[in-house]
Amino acid sequence: MGSSIPAPGSVPGSAPTTARGPADGHREPGESVTGLRREYVDGPEGQIHVRRAGAAGIGERPLLCLHLSPGSGRMYEELLVEMATDRFAIAPDTPGFGASDPSAAPPTIATFARSMLAVLDHYRIDEVDVLGYHTGSKIAVELALVAPTRVHSLVLVSAPVYTEEELAQQAAALAVPRTLEPDGSHLVRQFRELVRWSPRDTPLSLIQREFGEQQRGGSRAHWGYLAAFAYQHAEKLPCVEQPVLLLCPQDDLEGPTLRAERLLRRGRFLRLPGWSHQMMITRTAEVAGLIREHVADPDRLS
Repeated sequence: MGSSIPAPGSVPGSAPTTARGPADGHREPGESVTGLRREYVDGPEGQIHVRRAGAAGIGERPLLCLHLSPGSGRMYEELLVEMATDRFAIAPDTPGFGASDPSAAPPTIATFARSMLAVLDHYRIDEVDVLGYHTGSKIAVELALVAPTRVHSLVLVSAPVYTEEELAQQAAALAVPRTLEPDGSHLVRQFRELVRWSPRDTPLSLIQREFGEQQRGGSRAHWGYLAAFAYQHAEKLPCVEQPVLLLCPQDDLEGPTLRAERLLRRGRFLRLPGWSHQMMITRTAEVAGLIREHVADPDRLS
């Protein structure tokens, strides 16, 4: 059954409640997060860069965090440290993004999922809760389907169900190589799009941080979109037997995500008015609370 968390600012760009936690003293791009470690593990597509916090094998069930595309696990740094107070938390960069090696050919969601299973194997994680954001939500769903005994529950941030027309428009706009303009106008457009879907009081330094991570995909940046648009929640989500908490922030995928509520077999749909991009940083404690509540007793929320 769907519900929502009230918040001021009901349209993109309006001011939400005052950001709490790490965003109050936000870091400049390049600054490290205390309590965070970074390392590489071997995967089927090459080396996988992983951010981690906490100790494997100690505390509650581990949490695997999967980022959007293009982007990297850096979006989860503050959340990893917060979740590590009672569990091991990891955020890999998917192949071709962040500091992970790219695959030899455009990957599929299944390609990404195989790499994430290699990460779980490396840390000897037998059972995990999975948080996915946009493209990461699709990887999370695939993990739940191909490794049902290892995935305990899912927390999905957006799960768009597109019409054929919407999918064609999205693919034409995003699933293509970027055109580089000599005056840098392509960069200006991309930065403005990030600003558009961030709450008005989001520090520009946070948007710049995400902008920088999105550039790391280079000429392969659109590969994540190719994978995402070929994987349909309308087909896959009803097959997920694990409990799901589907979060629907007020971002660019809000409309298509509203159609996903009816597809949940076992779970809860939660609207987040006034929440949008950068929520993992500007609302770290609130996001962590939602995750902990769900993974501790997921069937109570069904």
